[in-house]
Amino acid sequence: PLCSFNKSMDIEEEKELEKHNKEDWCCSRKKAFQITKSFIPILEWLPNYRVKEWLISDIISGISTGLVATLQGLAYALLVAVPVGYGLYSAFFPILTYFFLGTSRHISVGPFPVVSLMVGSVVLSMAPDENFLLVSSNTTGLNKTLIDTESRDAQRVLIASTVTFLVGIIQLVLGALQIGFIVRYLADPLVGGFTTAAAFQVFVSQLKIVLNVSTKNYNGILSIIYTLIEIFERIGTTNIADLVAGLLTIVVCMAVKEINDRFKHKIPIPIPIEVIVTIVATGISYGADLEKKYNAGIVKNIPRGFLPPVPPVVSMFSQMAAAAFSIAVVAYAIAVSVGKVYATKYDYAIDGNQEFIAFGISNVFSGAFSCFVATTALSRTAVQESTGGKTQVAGLISAGIVMIAIVALGKLLEPLQKSVLAAVVIANLKGMFMQVCDVPRLWRQNKVDAMIWVFTCVASIILGLDLGLLAGLVFGLLTVVVRVVEPQGVKILQFSSPIFYANIDGLKSSLKSTVGFDAVRVYNKRLKALRKIQKLIKKGKLKATKNGIISDSGVANEAFEPDEDPEESEDLEIPTREIEIQVDWNSELPVKVNVPKVPIHSLIFDFGAVSFLDVVAVRSIRTIVKEFERIDVRVYFASHQDSIVTKLEQCAFFDDNIRKDIFFLTVHDAVLHIKSQIMYKDIQDPIFEKMKYAEPVDLHSQLLTLKISQLCGLHKTWKLAGPFRESMAEMHAKK
Repeated sequence: PLCSFNKSMDIEEEKELEKHNKEDWCCSRKKAFQITKSFIPILEWLPNYRVKEWLISDIISGISTGLVATLQGLAYALLVAVPVGYGLYSAFFPILTYFFLGTSRHISVGPFPVVSLMVGSVVLSMAPDENFLLVSSNTTGLNKTLIDTESRDAQRVLIASTVTFLVGIIQLVLGALQIGFIVRYLADPLVGGFTTAAAFQVFVSQLKIVLNVSTKNYNGILSIIYTLIEIFERIGTTNIADLVAGLLTIVVCMAVKEINDRFKHKIPIPIPIEVIVTIVATGISYGADLEKKYNAGIVKNIPRGFLPPVPPVVSMFSQMAAAAFSIAVVAYAIAVSVGKVYATKYDYAIDGNQEFIAFGISNVFSGAFSCFVATTALSRTAVQESTGGKTQVAGLISAGIVMIAIVALGKLLEPLQKSVLAAVVIANLKGMFMQVCDVPRLWRQNKVDAMIWVFTCVASIILGLDLGLLAGLVFGLLTVVVRVVEPQGVKILQFSSPIFYANIDGLKSSLKSTVGFDAVRVYNKRLKALRKIQKLIKKGKLKATKNGIISDSGVANEAFEPDEDPEESEDLEIPTREIEIQVDWNSELPVKVNVPKVPIHSLIFDFGAVSFLDVVAVRSIRTIVKEFERIDVRVYFASHQDSIVTKLEQCAFFDDNIRKDIFFLTVHDAVLHIKSQIMYKDIQDPIFEKMKYAEPVDLHSQLLTLKISQLCGLHKTWKLAGPFRESMAEMHAKK
């Protein structure tokens, strides 16, 4: 029977094991599918696509967005310094991969002016006009310098696509390493200053196209200044036809965009003014033959159809690596920032690391097809969302509209003036220029943030976008370090949760570990040391001089006794006389009492994350303040909410000694106040403490009372507050 029982147990164990194996296998398959969906998000949202509810909206949105993307692709190609037709490729290819891999349902993927300008700066630095000069002779025998535009444009397209490929690789690596958090270091003031500077650079680069004024291609430090100087030097060569067309386009586009913004609740679909202006301008240019009659600069040639893929030039990577990293981070930051706005609005999540991977693959893929770096454009995304776009199906339809333009409509746009495209770019910069209005608000709220904004903007204008971004990032991090580093003698303690009865003990322990001492123990040890000093002076074993307390030579100092010895409680008769002593508690004392050092004079409680206090917490904090005050450590509170002060008032926290002037809006304000107090005390505050011997009183009522006198130029000593001060007042009352 025992054998039968064991056999049945073995069979049951085998069945249980087999069951667990099946469950593990099913779980693994499910987990694998979940991982696959995380890398290919379309598997998550496409099966849940509501065809009847969303398809019509996505089609309408896709058509509207596609028309805008076509025009912006042509316009932003001017920023990259490549033929405008390549802008159409850049508005088409990135959407195809993002449709499968992206986590945002609303952003419109494609060129963006800031990123396009950053790519253009790399292109112009590696392929300037000077590298493609030709010398030809005319019939008069004079030599004329020409530019081999065909070779130049081919080289610039190759450089732009290589930069795009490298940017994609960098983004892929950052995404694989889960470094999506890197965008956190691009604070809002830094991004605001950088994009405003980029908008200014975009404006200057397009200004010469609106004027049709030829200038050299400047790069590096002060390049924007040199470009402006040369534009004004050659302002006399302005083409009037291009200037008029550009100014009219800017005025009309900005006016209609303002109408779209003001009446967006009444207009079901924003007026596609860029498309309308482009069609009208193309018709006028073709009908009036502006190129031949007025020498207007037109698009001329837009290639029809698609080009075969071209591999990147790997040997160029070393020359463009630094710029490519900046472009990769900025492009990602712009896309994720815009994506999060709409994700919050429509209650879904954006995966930062997956966005890195999605844009990385998109840029690698599109770089092979002669595109430049893709991110998202604010205006284009706003069109996609406001026209009813629900998912990336709208993005795919917009890519279809761009494809139609590439395949069939390119020839129709060849008479279009370049100044009109440049004006479309300038009209779309309004939102970025309006960020200047944020500076006064930032200055009122936080002057350091305002300084970061201004510094980044100025640095990006003077140094260029890549170096300017780096300088702004370093400056921003330095301000964080400066704001976090505690000044000498100051400790800052931050609380990251409400304070109540359950965590008040933890707060006290954290306070002790932060400051490095126990305020109650310090106070008791100082009392003990003063009592011993008093006894030695009475016995004549110590003398008080003008320079402090010293031991008589030839007399053994019996004060060096073990710290643990019990205190004498006898009353001592002390003659009434006044002697000056210097009590520097952080130096060696003439008695053997282990008085803990107090290396601080101020303590700041950062209450920025404290949402409420209970009665127990208020009482405990009040006790803490008094304990530190009596060892001459001032306590301050910063970044508190109004409700905290109200609670403190209700719980009788304030009195004659604890007033509201120890509360500050920010930690920085508290530190500034402490520094000003120190500077004032260095000139006027008392230095010496005087020990006055009074009539015999009980030791527990404090035999020693301290008076303050001034002696400038000597080391500041700590004054003992609390009961000492009270005893002195009592004695004066008795007298």
